[in-house]
Amino acid sequence: MIKTIYICSKCSTESSKWTGKCLQCGGWNTLVEDAVDTKAFKEIEAKTIEVSKVSLEDAFALRWQTGLEEFDRVVGGGMVQGSLTLLSGDPGIGKSTLALQVGLKLAEQKKKVLYVSGEESVQQLSMRARRLQSGDIPESFSLVSSNHLESVVATIGKFKPDLVIADSVQTFVAESMSGGAGSMVQIRHIAECCMTLAKQGGISVLLIGHVTKDGDLAGPKVLEHLVDTVLYFEGEKYHELRILRAMKNRFGATTEVGVFEMNGEGLREVANPSEVFLKGRKKNAIGSSISVTMEGSRPFVLEVQALTNKADYTYPKRAAAGVENNRVQLLAAVLNKHARLKLEDQDLYVNIAGGFRVQDPGIDLAIAASVMSSRRDTPLPEASAFLGEIGLSGEVRPVAQEERRLKELEKLGFKTVYGNIVDGKKCKMKVVQVDEVRKLFEK
Repeated sequence: MIKTIYICSKCSTESSKWTGKCLQCGGWNTLVEDAVDTKAFKEIEAKTIEVSKVSLEDAFALRWQTGLEEFDRVVGGGMVQGSLTLLSGDPGIGKSTLALQVGLKLAEQKKKVLYVSGEESVQQLSMRARRLQSGDIPESFSLVSSNHLESVVATIGKFKPDLVIADSVQTFVAESMSGGAGSMVQIRHIAECCMTLAKQGGISVLLIGHVTKDGDLAGPKVLEHLVDTVLYFEGEKYHELRILRAMKNRFGATTEVGVFEMNGEGLREVANPSEVFLKGRKKNAIGSSISVTMEGSRPFVLEVQALTNKADYTYPKRAAAGVENNRVQLLAAVLNKHARLKLEDQDLYVNIAGGFRVQDPGIDLAIAASVMSSRRDTPLPEASAFLGEIGLSGEVRPVAQEERRLKELEKLGFKTVYGNIVDGKKCKMKVVQVDEVRKLFEK
């Protein structure tokens, strides 16, 4: 018998009913619904399991390259046979489109692909597939429209596909479990069934999952623990660019990103994201600077914009888009104290052009340069870039993977780079050494 319980996400205390406050740790709204099996314990005779040796050659042979290089890069070089992958993202961002394109690419390689949808009919999926596929739809690509889990599992067992795409995990319902579609109990059971299909049947499963309004995966945390790979598809709904990240990956790194552009024919891979992010940049723009951030092994050249304005109230406003607001406040304090750039009566706005989100501290110097340019109402030197992390004492530190960043700048035609550059002699650009943020304002 399945019984519903509530577990505190902070202290793991179990409760038979939901309360607004955890009685053990005092946390508010920390109780999360879960389910336990209350059947009586039965003694079961255990059987021995065959022990296998590690074979690296077999492991690498089981990886399928989809043909979408941006997708393959993020998952570690291609999908692994028998893997369970979870693809999540905001509504309307393009999760189903990406999954459908991956399925069509593998079907072109004679892999048997089964797309199971609990949200759309076969006719709707067919229309989308024909729009995304320039040629004929491969014979090995099949569609199913159903949200009944037992029927879907039986169909998979009969069809024996190489890849199953399940869209989405929150829409399927298992009759053997209590609760409606999207409940904690249902989602966990469906994820466990998919894991069994993947590991015991050698079938690759791509699950599509919804997110909450806070951006977290909808459902129990066990969903993330069960799957091999968690992919997050992000981007602004009203921007063309889409970013694919790996939040968890048992078969590769989690630092790589894939860049796509949404158009009328689906998602198009962006081979050179730097040119896209710099497209439309105004020459001699005030409050605009260039920097390079690293996402895994790939350098991205970005435009960092800043705007200062006389504050209408006693407490000036600090706002940021594409970079953490706390980071902007920290840099504003450093500039105010160590660079003598008076910002105590100025509202400050910082933006990463193109809708890209950056956590790399290597763009700190570019933010400082943009703020200086806006505050002094003077454009920065043309064809220049800024690299460096700024500390609380005003020092400018070298950036990681400096050589790759500099090569990307050279490739795009930049002439001057400002920062605490370690290997300046190897660089073909003019290097202006800046080891303290106040020296940037003296150049």
